[in-house]
Amino acid sequence: MSQNATEKAEIHVRFMDVTDLDQVLDLEAKCFSTPWTREAFYSELVKNQFAYYTVAVAKGKIIAYCGLWVVVGDGHITNIAVDPEWRRHGIGERLLKGALVLAVKLGADRLSLEVRLSNVAAQNLYRKYGFQKGGIRKNYYTDTQEDAQVMWVGLRDEKRT
Repeated sequence: MSQNATEKAEIHVRFMDVTDLDQVLDLEAKCFSTPWTREAFYSELVKNQFAYYTVAVAKGKIIAYCGLWVVVGDGHITNIAVDPEWRRHGIGERLLKGALVLAVKLGADRLSLEVRLSNVAAQNLYRKYGFQKGGIRKNYYTDTQEDAQVMWVGLRDEKRT
């Protein structure tokens, strides 16, 4: 997709539902070498009372999604995925900001996530929003055995940008 096409497209963010699964699975396959299954997403949407998933839609197509859990004051971002053709247009950041706002509304005091050690761009984005390093999960990513950087942010103790 050309940069002009992505710049001119109007992007809407809404909650994901089961009718989105075909497009979400296509996006997963583009973004991850070990994508989540239909059953995993279905379970998150239908059976997990703590899960909230949003999608970004442009021209009728899902171009990104974000998953959030909030359980007893703790929030956790399960995943953020952006179609490779739509990266570097602020869509991931928009979904992250939405997750931060939603987590606060749902009563979370802090938010965590895991990110590949090699994904410096994502780590920089998370730091921009106050996330700090909290530890390493060894061999977290099963496709490459890459370690994950755990990152945390307090949601009640500082103003978000």
